[in-house]
Amino acid sequence: MKKTYYLFNPGRMSRKDNTLKFVPVDEHGKEGKPKYLPVENVAGLYTFGSLDANSALYNFLGKQQIAVHFFDYYEHYTGSFFPKEYLLAGKVLIQQTLHYQDTTKRMAIAKKFVEGASFNMYKNLKYYLQRDKPLSDIVASIEALQAQVNQASAVDELMGIEGNIRQAYYVGLDHVINDFEMGTRTKRPPQNEINTLISFGNMMCYTLCLGQLYHTQLNPTISYLHEPGVRRYSLALDLAEIFKPLLVDKMIFKLLNKKIITAADFSQKLNRCILKEGGKKKFVKAWEEKLAETIQHRTLKRSVSYKHLVKLECYKLSKHILGIAPYKPFKTWW
Repeated sequence: MKKTYYLFNPGRMSRKDNTLKFVPVDEHGKEGKPKYLPVENVAGLYTFGSLDANSALYNFLGKQQIAVHFFDYYEHYTGSFFPKEYLLAGKVLIQQTLHYQDTTKRMAIAKKFVEGASFNMYKNLKYYLQRDKPLSDIVASIEALQAQVNQASAVDELMGIEGNIRQAYYVGLDHVINDFEMGTRTKRPPQNEINTLISFGNMMCYTLCLGQLYHTQLNPTISYLHEPGVRRYSLALDLAEIFKPLLVDKMIFKLLNKKIITAADFSQKLNRCILKEGGKKKFVKAWEEKLAETIQHRTLKRSVSYKHLVKLECYKLSKHILGIAPYKPFKTWW
């Protein structure tokens, strides 16, 4: 079975027959022991740190349908290499574009993204409501903001409502996570441990959504909530809004409250909080375990992994765009 590989300080990568060869190189230029990965076992690669590879290797990866996602030293997502699209369909592309150009159709989809995201954030906090009474005011404020979603008449207004919901939600995290404080949401750079984990996790969720979009007929550059921009896959940002509370945030609650990741896994450098390599490895291990978890799907009547849920969301959006069935965002029911 193919799997995703996470490479820390990967150094140089080259092809040796049907094997990928990695030679780690430390900060002093000293080479480490080579590592080999049979290409038939590789579903995708995440590289953290500098990677030296040539175009011949990327041609090989492209033929093998292997994507590579790049992160810098500070855990920032910097880009992806994707093989040539193999499922794009003209009919879907045309309808996807028309739904973006038509304000009414675009708003209908954008509202669904906010509806799903806000509901999943609401459910995360509501789970802890009985043990923490101060959360009740925060949950009530989110409920009031949710009621405004359908009244929005423009994407900017909708984004403002979503931003207010998320701000209230982040205030609530201080009532959920033990021993750490969220404080103000800071991104570039993150200022404390929770902000660092959220930023790292959100980028992992974005690349997950991007990877699943690649295996559908949807074009990842045409989006509805986030404005399409140059050199970014904004539809993956739209989808990630729904899954960040479910996949990233709940995992962070577990990692910190169960002390799987502790203060010792972070370091403060140049006015930023950084997750050490050991902490990154703990995070990606928990991430892969989370994606492999299954739930009993209420419609399909079978077990479905969290990773596959993202692809199912893509299929639902495709059906909406093609006029087959209205899009309903994924909402947790447990």
